[in-house]
Amino acid sequence: MSDPPLTIVVASANQHKVDEIVAILEPLVVPRVAIVPRPLEIGEIEETGDSLEANAWLKATAVAEVTGLPAVADDTGLEVDALNGAPGVYSARYAGAHASDEENVTKLLAALDGVTDRTARFRTAAVVVFPGGRSISTSGTIEGRIGLDRQGRSGFGYDPVFVPDGGSRTFAELSAQDKHAISHRGRAFRALAVALLSSLDDRETE
Repeated sequence: MSDPPLTIVVASANQHKVDEIVAILEPLVVPRVAIVPRPLEIGEIEETGDSLEANAWLKATAVAEVTGLPAVADDTGLEVDALNGAPGVYSARYAGAHASDEENVTKLLAALDGVTDRTARFRTAAVVVFPGGRSISTSGTIEGRIGLDRQGRSGFGYDPVFVPDGGSRTFAELSAQDKHAISHRGRAFRALAVALLSSLDDRETE
């Protein structure tokens, strides 16, 4: 008789991000892992860390402590070279604490008005935190550039203005499948799936 799957809670409250995490991670870890959304009663978790890794760990740890289950989280930043790496860890709140995606993109395009060097990268830190504090972490990065204006209707965040290297379309112009195949989040969570399954194998042989 096989062991029941390990239940892991997605710590994010951002439904767009939850959908992407589940779409990338679930096919790689089922049936050994079951992924569930975080309970609605968990309030907002402040991202007070000074790095993407710290923020991902804060979110996962908070949810693991409340639920008593392992929790998975990520934090993602857009780093623009002409802006000295900004918005970086502040990407989600670049235009203010409760800024919308539209407001963040508008501020970014204004900051790059007339700038010819538009090289940038998306970076994701992903982590699973287990009750008791044990954790597994990975990361993923994709290089690209910021377009002159918005293109496409898919995705979220800065997707309408980010063009990955080697391509001519923004993330918002790609299908979800094509985006996940090359994206920062796709790379981080594929690596996390490998590390998570390896940790389960190790524990089963102890």
